[in-house]
Amino acid sequence: MKQSDVRNIAIIAHVDHGKTTLVDRLLQTTHVFRDNQQVAERVLDSNDQERERGITILAKNISIRYKGVKINVIDTPGHADFGGEVERVLKMADGVLLIVDAFDGPMPQTRFVLKKALEHGLKPMVVINKIDRDGARPHEVVDAVFDLMVDLEANDSQLDFPIVFTSAVNGFARLQPEDDNMDMVPLLDAILEHIPMPDVDVDGPVAMQVCTIDYSSFVGRIGIGRVFSGTIHDGERILVVKNDSSRYLATVKQLFTFEGMGRAAATEVHAGDICAVVGVEDAEIGDMFTCRIDPVFMDPIHVEEPTMSVVFQASTSPLVGQEGDIVGGRQIKERLLHEAESNVSMRIEELEDKSGMEVAGRGVLHLSVLMETMRREGYEFQVGRPRVILKKEGGKTLEPVELSVVDVPSVYAGKVIEIFGSRGGEMLDMVQRDEHVHLEFKIATRGIMGLRTRILNATRGEATLFHHFSEYGPYRGDIGGRINGSMIAMTTDKSAAYALDTLQTRGKLFIGPTVLCYEGMIVGENSKDTEMVVNVAKGKQLTNMRSSSADKGIILAPPITFTLEEALEYIEDDELVEITPKSIRLRKRLLTANERKKSGRG
Repeated sequence: MKQSDVRNIAIIAHVDHGKTTLVDRLLQTTHVFRDNQQVAERVLDSNDQERERGITILAKNISIRYKGVKINVIDTPGHADFGGEVERVLKMADGVLLIVDAFDGPMPQTRFVLKKALEHGLKPMVVINKIDRDGARPHEVVDAVFDLMVDLEANDSQLDFPIVFTSAVNGFARLQPEDDNMDMVPLLDAILEHIPMPDVDVDGPVAMQVCTIDYSSFVGRIGIGRVFSGTIHDGERILVVKNDSSRYLATVKQLFTFEGMGRAAATEVHAGDICAVVGVEDAEIGDMFTCRIDPVFMDPIHVEEPTMSVVFQASTSPLVGQEGDIVGGRQIKERLLHEAESNVSMRIEELEDKSGMEVAGRGVLHLSVLMETMRREGYEFQVGRPRVILKKEGGKTLEPVELSVVDVPSVYAGKVIEIFGSRGGEMLDMVQRDEHVHLEFKIATRGIMGLRTRILNATRGEATLFHHFSEYGPYRGDIGGRINGSMIAMTTDKSAAYALDTLQTRGKLFIGPTVLCYEGMIVGENSKDTEMVVNVAKGKQLTNMRSSSADKGIILAPPITFTLEEALEYIEDDELVEITPKSIRLRKRLLTANERKKSGRG
């Protein structure tokens, strides 16, 4: 039976193609905000990191009402590293809104989420956004989207997709780019017409599958998911069926539906709608909440395996505890185990020797988002170099392989191809677009580490690089890592401008003057391939003679600062990243020169 008063739609878009702005416009058009209400830009990206990085990390639900129909809009992360979120979101949707930039066309990260949506049998609707942008080529982009769908083996029904042309910034939607319509109504009408109604049995036995977990310090865990069958009531006794087939009875203590930007308490929720259930204390992703007398069983939610792992440890830095409140190994372990409960796409285990926690995720970005969240919560810890997770199949070793896409000005294309070649990359495609070249490569995940920095340096910051996991392929042997050695501080002291002025002729510096350094901390990169232990606190020898040059002013080049991802990709196996709420420092695993010499002999 079709539920005509509900539509569930997931939004897919590449970073910066205007997804969140478009949703803001739909909320305004359907008067979710009061006319005089101050509205934050990009209401969907509510997490601080999402706003700063300009990406969606966590899937979120909002709803709008239009012509008596409730439209649940489910935001999907655009980055392949958050594939675990994507898998679950698509379980709740009946159709997808694919948003594509009218200039850029479909991009590699769009490909990942779209492939998942097509595999789930969802019907796509294509929104070509930014049609008023300079150089927009909406009709060519529609052709490119069609080619991509064919490439992803879409069926005939999926290939017959409706198209709407929009400018989210200026708030209009059109059925043809040349129309003169200036509001979002055509897009809302198209959603009602083309997105399938939920095909459910309202009178059947209750069946809901948990797709997302929320947590509240007042009520504990909250299971969020779509009701696939029946009607769930507040106060009802339900059967909880876990992923491992174990089961027990529980009571629905509170029931919420999504209304506008928030949640509203409900006494009952019908099949086809999305709701939040309070009362199941150990709710987990994939759990079934179903009828006690006539239980319904559904396929478990499959989440792709992690491809990269990193070890979190309590900090052993001499400066430990100066910037963070939470520094103990036990507290870090508890925080990570708490993360494991709600984050199904991460695998978190304690090392056998209890020296740290191994966290496996879908890539450097996926792992660094967790680190950034923890440092903002006041944690201080250290992590090693990320390692790829290898597989054994048929006696062969397999490693994760990424699909990487680079857009670069034509003059630098040769340099980019050379850099990928030095990392074992294999070129798949090369397309000239005006003054730019679009390059596609297959490259081992190990080869991606540190690649972004090299490419940005070689192209003077003018290249854009995207990559995502493609498949497991044969192990590709040794891949060249960092060539240059490190400059390592020899004492715990504040850096002096005079010492740094001397050192900057020997390489690149990572610190400025008056920075507190410690023995074993990496303060720069040597221009040669050897390590150099340096005195960053060395001051000028003072005499009672006046020099003829009369103390010329010292001019220091700005130090190189690392983001978390860049730091993780930069370090080698014998190095660590120290993470505190205020600083990201690089250091040697063994802090003293003597320890490093002994270990080298060993």
